Amino acid sequence: MKLEKLYKIGEVMQYSGLSRQTIHNYTLAGLIHEAKRTPSGHRLYDESVFARLEKIKVLQSKHYTLMQIKKILEKENQ
Repeated sequence: MKLEKLYKIGEVMQYSGLSRQTIHNYTLAGLIHEAKRTPSGHRLYDESVFARLEKIKVLQSKHYTLMQIKKILEKENQ
């Protein structure tokens, strides 16, 4: 059984180049999803968050709004 690595927000910031506030905002907006929380309530993200953040960056570069991006991502997950 392979254990999946979970990433703290600081690691997501480091690897994605995004700020803590941006990641927090994306989570609250439903653009990305935490995999679980620590006992103290800190968010943990799985590997899939990095591909999702990259997709968001690409769509933003094409001048899509966050609401449009959310709809695109929701359609892809159906």
